[in-house]
Amino acid sequence: MDKLEPLVRGDVIYAKAIGRPCKPLSDLLIRRVYLRRRRCCRSRRQSRLVSSVRDLDRVRPEAPVDMVLVLHSGSGNKNAFKALIAAEYNGVKIELTKNFEMGVSNKTPEFLKMNPLGKIPVLETPDGAVFESNAIARYVARLKDNSSLCGSSLIEYAHIEQWTDFSATEVDAHIARWLYPRLGYGPYNPVYEEFAITSLKRSLGALNTHLALNTFLVGHSVTLADIVMACNLYYGFMRILTKSFTSEFPHVERYFWTMVNQPNFKKVIGDVKQAESVPPVQKKAAPPKEPKAKEVKKEAPKPKVVEAPEEEEEAPKPKPKNPLDLLPPSKMILDEWKRLYSNTKTNFREIAIKGFWDMYDPEGYSMWFCDYKYNDENTVSFVTMNKVGGFLQRMDLCRKYAFGKMLVIGSTPPFKVKGLWLFRGQDIPKFVMDEVYDMELYDWTKVDISDEVQKERVNAMIEDLEPFEGEALLDAKCFK
Repeated sequence: MDKLEPLVRGDVIYAKAIGRPCKPLSDLLIRRVYLRRRRCCRSRRQSRLVSSVRDLDRVRPEAPVDMVLVLHSGSGNKNAFKALIAAEYNGVKIELTKNFEMGVSNKTPEFLKMNPLGKIPVLETPDGAVFESNAIARYVARLKDNSSLCGSSLIEYAHIEQWTDFSATEVDAHIARWLYPRLGYGPYNPVYEEFAITSLKRSLGALNTHLALNTFLVGHSVTLADIVMACNLYYGFMRILTKSFTSEFPHVERYFWTMVNQPNFKKVIGDVKQAESVPPVQKKAAPPKEPKAKEVKKEAPKPKVVEAPEEEEEAPKPKPKNPLDLLPPSKMILDEWKRLYSNTKTNFREIAIKGFWDMYDPEGYSMWFCDYKYNDENTVSFVTMNKVGGFLQRMDLCRKYAFGKMLVIGSTPPFKVKGLWLFRGQDIPKFVMDEVYDMELYDWTKVDISDEVQKERVNAMIEDLEPFEGEALLDAKCFK
């Protein structure tokens, strides 16, 4: 009898010689058959076997595309968007539950049977419920046979999974760690926030490098990886990723706006507007005071002779507010400018300088040039630089209200020291003049931004342009 040759058809394995079905194949066994056949695919006889990921997908019983699925989620949920956009590409019908109320609808016994944790979204299918947004999106993407959302080869499939995981762990997670404490969903800690921002920049930098040479994450058309990535970026762009932050990642910007303006994305998401400012930290409201119980009159006790109590310590007086905190609100967010300055590594003039003038509020802030009065004494380079460093240390008391650049100029002594300062308000803060003795060692001149020459000098000092006013730049220090 001829040797039996197995062939994959549907979800069972057939013996070629007798055409009789044997046992169902697991996904793992199917892939082993696939890889074994690939190694010997030169043979005409073996070329009839499985040859692509699409053939593997046929092994799984395909769900009818015309069935209606139910997605339990509120409207506007970026995690629900993933499945809804995939459904638009595949022609799958998904209905959102009506009148879904977070905190109520997801706590019912019926919902908790589908997801014991009560989290959304949850997809209700004829074969059972699916939770976790990426799993739901994968399910919808695979409902259509040969869907381009899943790639066309094993390596494309792997890359789609790669970028889907990257989006969850390296983008979405860091956005949440930055945003949620500011919204009051957890304790706010500036150190943790800085760590989240640094981590997010590192991740977006890697994504930006990949997108510099690629329109899409995988291949030459939209895949599930693009849907998941765009939805996670959407939440950040809408809530906290301002233009000054994202401008450091131009290819990510181009990619995001390309994705959300695709017709199938726009049907689900609608118009997208980027956040104009970072949301302020929400302070938790103080718990309401319990009402005092009614006093019950008691008979006055007999007077006792007691020693006179020691004098009570006077309660500490509330710390007076800084006068700069009482100024009218300014449209310029100083921390945003400092972040833009720190994060711009290339195209500084086009990104950081332009961003500065876009942010600058001449009513809420003022700029000042400073020139050291005693440059003739600056004969030793490291002593001069240490002098400037000490000045910046003593300016720490106004870090919340100021930004500064100090330049040490010249290739040979005596060295010149010049600076540019941005202060909250229209004058140099009085507490700075009173507390920092170095201020008297400089001549201060208010910048007239209507003068293009002065404006260009501001640009050159922020940029550390060399040569500066025809001389070499020995050192440049930034106060931020």
